Amino acid sequence: MASSLRTRRGRARLRAVALIGIDGSGKTTQAHRLAQALTAAGRPATYHRNAGGRRWLGRIAQRFGRPDAQRLVGRDGLLVVESVLRWLAIALALLSCVVTGRTAVMDRWSACQYASIRAHGGQRWERLARAGYRIFPAPRVTFLLTVDPAEAYRRIERRGTDHETMEWLTAATAAYRGLPEYGSFVVVDGNGPPEEVARRIRAHLSEWLPEDPAAGPGPAPAGPRRPAGDAGRNGPVPVQARP
Repeated sequence: MASSLRTRRGRARLRAVALIGIDGSGKTTQAHRLAQALTAAGRPATYHRNAGGRRWLGRIAQRFGRPDAQRLVGRDGLLVVESVLRWLAIALALLSCVVTGRTAVMDRWSACQYASIRAHGGQRWERLARAGYRIFPAPRVTFLLTVDPAEAYRRIERRGTDHETMEWLTAATAAYRGLPEYGSFVVVDGNGPPEEVARRIRAHLSEWLPEDPAAGPGPAPAGPRRPAGDAGRNGPVPVQARP
């Protein structure tokens, strides 16, 4: 019976994996790496960047002489725009997953919006956001990449494409930990080198990546084991689902 159960698990499909965390936690880097690793293992996967448009709004705000997006459209306006754009991005990503049969590797998920709402102090909007996002099936695995806010700040400043305050990064960190879904996340320490973080993620997905030599020895991160996915034949097609 145990052998039969393992066989059934091995035939299960990995439809979606999500990576979440504060800005500077390494979500985008690890999502790209995971999509490539799954595809190389015969489980075609596509990267999807489910952004809420805050960086884009920030650039528009600067053109109008405002320091950031919130000063342009207000806190409530920013939360509404973020929620709608992220909803559209996730919807397109999941539709693509259904049409192509590929695994969707999600760079950000609905939990990112709930954390953003809480970090902005707009909790009254969270119930509405949850009602809208409720139609989406949960990813098979959601990885929360944790990183010290000071390290996240250094990474953001080093890349030089945007800016976040320590106050915001600290508030966002607390917001993720306070989410009711926190217990279902697979928490991965994102403070180390990208290669080490990727190894920890792949180790947790060893049932989908049984032949992955890069995962190396060592225990997988805490969290429930999940069933493995179908093999595929196509190469990686990293794309961004933009609303």
